[in-house]
Amino acid sequence: MNFNEKLIELRKSKGLSQDELGQRLGVSRQTISKWELAQTYPDFQRLVLLSDYFGMSLDALVKDIDVQEVREKNLNDKQISAIYDDVQQAKRTVNTVINGFAIFGIVGIAILLLIIIIFG
Repeated sequence: MNFNEKLIELRKSKGLSQDELGQRLGVSRQTISKWELAQTYPDFQRLVLLSDYFGMSLDALVKDIDVQEVREKNLNDKQISAIYDDVQQAKRTVNTVINGFAIFGIVGIAILLLIIIIFG
C-alpha cells in the first residue's frame, strides 16, 4: 500500500474528514487532499505528527514511500518556486521602469508648460 492510500485508510478509520485531519495537524484541507492524491508529501514534522496521531511508528507510516519520487517532487517544487520568484522580480523591475517613465513624462510636461508660460 502506498503512503497516500495508507493515509486515506487511516483517516477514514478515525472517521475524519480531510478538513478535520488538517485542523489536527495544523494544515489546510487542500494539503491533506494533495497528500492523499500523492501530489505532494508531508514534511518530516508533519510525518511525526501523523505517526503520533495515528499511534504508529514513523517507520510503519512511511514504509512504502518511494523516496526517489519524493525527491523529484521536492525538486519540481523548488523549480516552480524559483520560476515564481523570477516572475515576481521581473514584475518589480517592469514596475520600476514604468514608474520611472511616468515621472520622466510628468517632469517633461511640467517643463514644457513652464517654457510655454515663460516664453508664451
